Amino acid sequence: MTLRVRPMGPEDLATWADMAHALWPEVPRDALFAEIGATLGPGYGQRRGVLAEADGAAVGFAEISLRPYANGCEETPVAFLEGIWVAPETRRRGVARALVAHLAAMVRAEGRGELCSDALIDNVTSHAAHRAWGFAETERVVCFRLGL
Repeated sequence: MTLRVRPMGPEDLATWADMAHALWPEVPRDALFAEIGATLGPGYGQRRGVLAEADGAAVGFAEISLRPYANGCEETPVAFLEGIWVAPETRRRGVARALVAHLAAMVRAEGRGELCSDALIDNVTSHAAHRAWGFAETERVVCFRLGL
């Protein structure tokens, strides 16, 4: 498998929305398409993505944004890994690691000193993946809501 990771642009919007929908199936694909398109580009909170292609076919993506704050992080704003997805048939072959490495190099080149992320407390698969990619756990938070 010949793997290539590259930044995504407006021309990749349909592919990006398809993969985002595979990651977040509870969100309608059309809503993801509109959201991604509306938040691309320069500016605070911008959304940027990278695409992994194996032998010319899209096999995964990762996206980041700038957040004003993230638990356990020191920088503000902070580069934040919002999502990462790899096609099932190409998992455990270094695709996710390559996506994270590309994003890390990208934000490092911008002068940032950290890339942050999160995972649901019971998603132990994601915890293990993050550790394998070089992330260090900083804290655990339980969130609450009072409906009014």
